Amino acid sequence: MAQRYHIEPDLDFIKKIGAFGGEDLKKCYQCATCSVICPISPDNKPFPRKEMVAASWGLKDRLIGSPDIWLCHNCGDCTTNCPRGAKPGDVLGALRSLAITEYAAPKFLEKAVNNPKFLPILLAIPAILFLVLGLVTGLLNFSPEGDEIVHAKFFSTWLVDLVMIPAVFWAVAIFALGLKRFLKDIHQNALMEGKTEKKEIEPAGFILAFFRVIPTILKHTKFSDCSENKDRELTHMMVLFGFIGLFMVTSIFFFAIYGFQNHGPYSQLNPVKWLANISGVALIVGSSLMIKNRLVKTDQFSIYKDWYLLGLALALGLSGMLTEITRLAGWGELSYFIYFVHLMFVFCLFAYTPFSMLAHLVYRTTALAYNEYTGRM
Repeated sequence: MAQRYHIEPDLDFIKKIGAFGGEDLKKCYQCATCSVICPISPDNKPFPRKEMVAASWGLKDRLIGSPDIWLCHNCGDCTTNCPRGAKPGDVLGALRSLAITEYAAPKFLEKAVNNPKFLPILLAIPAILFLVLGLVTGLLNFSPEGDEIVHAKFFSTWLVDLVMIPAVFWAVAIFALGLKRFLKDIHQNALMEGKTEKKEIEPAGFILAFFRVIPTILKHTKFSDCSENKDRELTHMMVLFGFIGLFMVTSIFFFAIYGFQNHGPYSQLNPVKWLANISGVALIVGSSLMIKNRLVKTDQFSIYKDWYLLGLALALGLSGMLTEITRLAGWGELSYFIYFVHLMFVFCLFAYTPFSMLAHLVYRTTALAYNEYTGRM
């Protein structure tokens, strides 16, 4: 006897899918070309046809908690070959955006991060924090002494960490709460759709699966499997490794400052500076090319979430490199100002990531690890 499923269409959810880029959803006539043409879709319960059907019916509970919307890398093969122009890739992209919205809390901050009207306020928050804390603690010095430009004399590293470290812990806490719900939902979804026979998620097995998928993510294997938009592979890798490199540099300097009391500035011949400069250039070039590609491809739908992430990546790279260039040029006041702006962008990266499209890195990695854990190929 066939299993019954009580359908409760969510019309508001269908409207949101359209608003987030899936406005061509209703053109789908469920021919399954998208699932057949997709080179990375699993053989068991392939996507995105079933997601297109569920989206058409407004089945929010079957989609938001589905790991399959994260297995899609929006390479464009399905969209290019869709005979009706339903753009399945854009629909799944919209579902991922809605999933980030669903698992992010508090909701008022999620709405603010994804509304361009609130961008000035979001940028003003770190600026005010730095100024107020800096003046109260005396860790902000508007008249640095000496001829050498040393940003730590203007903006104490203690002040930077006084703001940044809580912002990092804040982001980790938000992600932890969201991932707890996310893992529960995708497991229930997998059990309901017969994607796994595992009744419970074993932490040890899942952690091992997580480490097994890291090489796939770093090598961008899924991107290389796609035939359309292959240029996205290079630009995504440049941005990803740019962030990874800068994270490594920040960690090294953190230990150098607090472990060895070495506040810099560091020689340009220092290998860590090489890594910092290469990573900064990769971030700038990668994000610039991604922006260019989106501007050129007018048929590709982009929402504010997309532009916010790309703009933030470019702003981080440019402000960081300009801080160094102006310091080397001896332009003290300009260098200190750009450094202050750069720190504002760094705060935005940490504090607002759980609510932005950058969160897809966390949720997609978790979904890939879950897929690996369940053995669904």
